[in-house]
Amino acid sequence: MEEKKNKGVGKIVAVVIALFALAIIAINSFTIVPSGHTGVVVRLGAVQDTLLEEGVHFKIPFITKIVVQDNRTQIAEIEGSAASKDLQTVSNKIAVNFKVNKEASGTLYKNVGLDYKTTIVIPAIQEAVKSATAQYTAEELITKRTSVSQSMKDELTAKVQAYGISIENLNIVNFDFTKEFNEAIESKQTAQQLALKAQEDLKRIKIEAEQAIVKAEGEAKALAAKSKTVNDNILQLEFINKWDGKMPYVVGGDGTLINLSDLITSNTKTTTSQK
Repeated sequence: MEEKKNKGVGKIVAVVIALFALAIIAINSFTIVPSGHTGVVVRLGAVQDTLLEEGVHFKIPFITKIVVQDNRTQIAEIEGSAASKDLQTVSNKIAVNFKVNKEASGTLYKNVGLDYKTTIVIPAIQEAVKSATAQYTAEELITKRTSVSQSMKDELTAKVQAYGISIENLNIVNFDFTKEFNEAIESKQTAQQLALKAQEDLKRIKIEAEQAIVKAEGEAKALAAKSKTVNDNILQLEFINKWDGKMPYVVGGDGTLINLSDLITSNTKTTTSQK
């Protein structure tokens, strides 16, 4: 009786173990590739050419492994220093948006693994920043920031594209220079501002001088006209004061002298008699 009980318990245990094993096999027979990812098929340690898209997939348990590769946009940030073309030390902070191309997911995992950000991307950013920075003077790094950023992006793209990594965007978060350089830039800007102010002052003085000349010329003309009027009045007054009341003689057509006073008197009498 006891032996039968033991056999019954043994069967139950065996069934439970079998069910548990079947459950493990069933669980390991399927895999899920999340959205924005690619499934890299690894069979007995060898990376296969087949890539799995998003969704649920069947796999051979314990023989096939699916490595999920992230194809979404990722960000890498670095802080470092580099030398400019004129040998100024430039501290920088750079942010890069990048992603792994789906078709390169298997090759990248096979050659690099999943830690490609540390192994490939960040060192490439550091090298690209140093290379691009050396092409510009410290002042150009400030005034030509867009061109500098594009140069860095081009340098970086050339370094990582062979791994199937695309650079979407590169942002220069910050550029810092030495205290001496900042003071030199400030002094230069101050000098430029003073020079511009001097030029503006010179223009203003020139305009004011021209306006003063025009004004002086106008006042001179007005004074001359006023003086002429006064002189004419003085001459007329002197003529009146010196006139003895006698009209002057004029020469007639036949050479005779005619007294204007007699002529005026004669005309006056004729006019009166006619009335």
